[in-house]
Amino acid sequence: MSAPRALAATYAAAFPDERGWSAEEFAALLAAPGAILAGDASGFVLGRVTLDEAEIITLATHPDHRRQGRARAALEAFHDAARAAGAVTIFLEVAEDNAPARALYERMGYARAGRRPGYYPRAGQSPAAALILTRPLR
Repeated sequence: MSAPRALAATYAAAFPDERGWSAEEFAALLAAPGAILAGDASGFVLGRVTLDEAEIITLATHPDHRRQGRARAALEAFHDAARAAGAVTIFLEVAEDNAPARALYERMGYARAGRRPGYYPRAGQSPAAALILTRPLR
């Protein structure tokens, strides 16, 4: 299975209630300047570095591989790669109602920098707010 196809399958399994990303969308993200993929298809972080700032676009762990430290390991690897690429700060958006992800980011030293109301659509319910989190890399 190709990397973009495997990433799309993991993303769909990890977020079954959201619109999935196609293999073509993952391929385009991976081909973009500054793209960083950390981890593997069972648990990964995909992001990019622009100048001195890193952005996490998504973090996903296949449900069959959760609670094994894969997300943390991928996040640490992403931090290292972003730092090596010249980033000094990293940011991301996480759904306010995603308690497991928020707990991971808090343990990894991320702090709240802002909030975007109604950012994540939810089927049959009100959209969830996004929390903007940041972390220094140096």
